Amino acid sequence: MTELLDMPSYLEHSYLGLVALHLREGLLPVLAGLVVALPVAQLCVRFRWLYPPVLWVTTVLYAIPSLAFFVVLIDYTGLSELTVMIPLAVYSLVVLVPAIVDGVRSVPQETLAAATAMGFGPVRRYVQVQLPIAAPAILAGLRVASVSSISLVSVGMLIGNEGALGNMLDAGMRYGQPRLVWLSVVGTAVLAILVDALLIGVRTLLTPWMPRGTRTSSRTRVAKEGAR
Repeated sequence: MTELLDMPSYLEHSYLGLVALHLREGLLPVLAGLVVALPVAQLCVRFRWLYPPVLWVTTVLYAIPSLAFFVVLIDYTGLSELTVMIPLAVYSLVVLVPAIVDGVRSVPQETLAAATAMGFGPVRRYVQVQLPIAAPAILAGLRVASVSSISLVSVGMLIGNEGALGNMLDAGMRYGQPRLVWLSVVGTAVLAILVDALLIGVRTLLTPWMPRGTRTSSRTRVAKEGAR
């Protein structure tokens, strides 16, 4: 087992180091995307005319190839993790914004009226009422965005040793070492599955009141929105 996980010196990391790097480069952009998506989605809910152009912009940005993003960013951020993570954060918006908007819009008007009658202002109502009720849709969007981001981290191998587990894929193909190729592919798939399972657990803890069928349909709806 030790020999299987031994990494060549030119990869600059141990196998566990590459796994940690992959998680950092894959999940931090999703968290950054969530921070941006929450206020943007609220604006889209408040001003309905704003949602179509925002959705159009996020879709256009998602259509930009990651390599083109890298070329533009290298002049500003160099050959660094940041050059990989910025495009991933931008890509996550195409899933997170629709997920949050749909979730917040699903909150019954009676609930909002009751919160307003209790003296809740717009910000407090959004944080304490709308977001908790929209949690299933938001977490479904986070699942899609996280798995997508983890799979895309490997593209960072195109700008040097910034692809985490993707670095092994590049090295294995370049030097004819199938062991590195399989470790990269299987490792990336396992990480995506584990992160998805973790988010399912978080959803179960946060939404114990939801029936299983509702959770599934919410996840499916958000996945379809992301595919568009």
